Parts: sequence; C-alpha cells; structure tokens
Amino acid sequence: MIVEYEEKWLEMIDTSVESASDDELFAGGYLRGHISLSAADCEAEGIDDLNLFKNKVEQSLEAARSELAPADRTIVADLWNQLKNS
Repeated sequence: MIVEYEEKWLEMIDTSVESASDDELFAGGYLRGHISLSAADCEAEGIDDLNLFKNKVEQSLEAARSELAPADRTIVADLWNQLKNS
C-alpha cells in the first residue's frame, strides 16, 4: 500500500511538470526525496499504514525545516497538502 501511494504522489508531481511554475518544480523535486525516503523507511520497518507514512513524510520535512527559506517552506507545504489529500 505504501508503494502505491508513493508511486501515485510521484506520478502527480511528474505530470505537473509541463505546467508547473519554477516554484512548483522546486517543491516537487524537494518533496520527491522526502516521499521516497519515507517510503523506504516504512518498508524497512514493515509499516503498511498510510497515516504513518504521511507522518513520516511530515517528520522528514520538519527535520529538514532549516534547509529552506520560509517562502520555500510554504510552497513545499502547499504542494504536500495537495498530494496527501488527493
């Protein structure tokens, strides 16, 4: 189940590339890494719960919070909210 959601979210990011703004392209690329890393963590830990997967992505983003300027964090958070609620 986790792999299915990972693939779904990455596909959504990939399909938006043609019409995405520079900010959206940045956010998509940034999120790809966090989503894939969190999916790998879930797989390694035997986690198959979607909510735990979403929490891992959010924890990963929070841990990397200092990497981004506030405006960039907002762009990434907006895209993440779109993905996780789809």
